[in-house]
Amino acid sequence: MRIFQLYGLTAVALMALSGPALAEGDATKGKAAFAKCGICHQVGPGAKTLVGPELNGTIGRKAASVADYPYSPGMKKLGEEGFTWTEEHMDKWIADPKAMIADSPMALAFPGIPDAAERADIIAYLKTVPAQ
Repeated sequence: MRIFQLYGLTAVALMALSGPALAEGDATKGKAAFAKCGICHQVGPGAKTLVGPELNGTIGRKAASVADYPYSPGMKKLGEEGFTWTEEHMDKWIADPKAMIADSPMALAFPGIPDAAERADIIAYLKTVPAQ
């Protein structure tokens, strides 16, 4: 009986520690919302690095991995540590870049997107853009 109680407590603790699930976004809305990002980033065939790196295939990609882009020391460190852009990481990043990597040009110029639904939409859109 005690073992079942222990398993139950462990399951509850794991659920509490996992945090809230990321909302499912709408890629069509995300494409429109990406216009904010498009000032510095491009996606799609022929995408180029502008102020920020191109974002083709970003979800699942290792941080600081676009060739010839001058990443900040903080972003380079993440890449060296094997950090990969998951949906959850991207959500935190576009919510508040400065909280993740204070020395990033994006953190210095972009305050983030406070609306969780809008972030989820942008992430849903980025998931539709394959690596080139």
